[in-house]
Amino acid sequence: MRWLAAAARGVSVCVAGLALASFIGCAVGPKYQRPQAPAPPAWKSEGPWREAAPKDAVPKGTWWQIFHDDELNGYEQQLLAANQSLAAARSRLEQARSLARVASSGLFPTASVDPNASRNRYSGNRPESSTPGLPLTQNAYEIPFALNYEVDLFGRARKSLQAANASLQGSAADLQNVQLVLSAELAADYFNLRELDAESRVVQESVEIQQKGLALVKHRHEGGVASGLDLAQQQTLLDSTVTQLYLLQQQRAQFEHAIASLTGNPASTFNVPVLPLHAVPPPVPLGMPSDLLERRPDVATAERTMASENALVGVARTAFYPQLTLSGAGGFQAISLGSLITTPSAFWSLGGDLLQPVFNGGRNRANLAVAKSAYDESVANYRESVLTAFQEVEDSLSGLNSLSRAAETQNAAVADARRALDIANDRYVGGLTTFLDVITAQSVLLTNERLSTQLLGQQMVTSVFLVKALGGGWDASSIQSEQVHPTGSQVLQP
Repeated sequence: MRWLAAAARGVSVCVAGLALASFIGCAVGPKYQRPQAPAPPAWKSEGPWREAAPKDAVPKGTWWQIFHDDELNGYEQQLLAANQSLAAARSRLEQARSLARVASSGLFPTASVDPNASRNRYSGNRPESSTPGLPLTQNAYEIPFALNYEVDLFGRARKSLQAANASLQGSAADLQNVQLVLSAELAADYFNLRELDAESRVVQESVEIQQKGLALVKHRHEGGVASGLDLAQQQTLLDSTVTQLYLLQQQRAQFEHAIASLTGNPASTFNVPVLPLHAVPPPVPLGMPSDLLERRPDVATAERTMASENALVGVARTAFYPQLTLSGAGGFQAISLGSLITTPSAFWSLGGDLLQPVFNGGRNRANLAVAKSAYDESVANYRESVLTAFQEVEDSLSGLNSLSRAAETQNAAVADARRALDIANDRYVGGLTTFLDVITAQSVLLTNERLSTQLLGQQMVTSVFLVKALGGGWDASSIQSEQVHPTGSQVLQP
């Protein structure tokens, strides 16, 4: 038994030495460097709506707290806990982590044992029989061990692990991007719903004003002062305004159902209480445009995909180099259990295989060309994602800038419309004008009040999109810890 133990120790030392050599050996393939992406020196405009507050920062992971809305905070927490798209993204991250572990296994030897037993009857007329005409029945017991190791001389396994780790980090960034997209969609739906609540309140107030106007016209009509035309026109305006109220309720229901789905609730049992919109767009710290490359999870996903494809180019190049595989086998073989674990029953073998590709019809060159083209595609996708990120920020900035100015002038228009309605009422009661002027003033006031409310809702939604475009307080350094490191304990893992 001593010779078997010595042989096993020799194989282990040999494999360990070659494993160490493969870790420190050369690795063919390009070294990864992130390509340059165009970044402007400054944003085109920051807008008069933003206060200069360098100490401000978007809360990491809970960016929606910048709006200081407890109800929104509650819905966002429900989304994090119960949204199924987010759960699917978490599962994809676990898949990527497991695939990285699979890739790391290529750096270690594989060992197996295959105990087996059989009972065989051999023909008495077999050619090698020493006693022709007499069949032979025999038992066979075997406990074979096998050890195989492909030496990573040119870095195929290491490059595969690099690609898998980059893909793992990309999945981690993609999870954060899914969370950012879903939470931004929820916040936008929430502020749209609140805007509709406020707009419905404006329309309801108009309905009340128009009902009072209708009562006045009816009274004057009964007294012979107002005409039937005045009464019909006021009734028409009231019916039209009530119709608008029903349409607003239908739109609100759609947003309520969307919030239910995002928070993991059945739409049939989910309700959002009616509350008016009392909010102002918060100041959002922008930072430098170059910071966006580290703050957008979708940009990080594209960059990690690029790193993975670069490593796969190295994997494709290793196909041009020799592959050295070491193997060892041993065990016990006997015709009876009693003699199985004995020195005469032991067997062993050691060997090595060096495979050098000579001719394969251009397959390796074609695979390398595929890998290079995939890397070039990932570079283009990365640069496109950067350009899209800058576009989305500038869209939100210009949108908030314009909406801020529009809201100021619209508030003045609402005040003017109220004053015009008061004048029209006074002139009508005084008999200086027809009721058509009052109807027109009521309609103009309703239109302007609704537009003013819509502008506030658009400002809040655009603020959400600006925070989303800036990455929602996320930072690319958070995914650096997502790596699988090969360890010696993996050799012992079944």
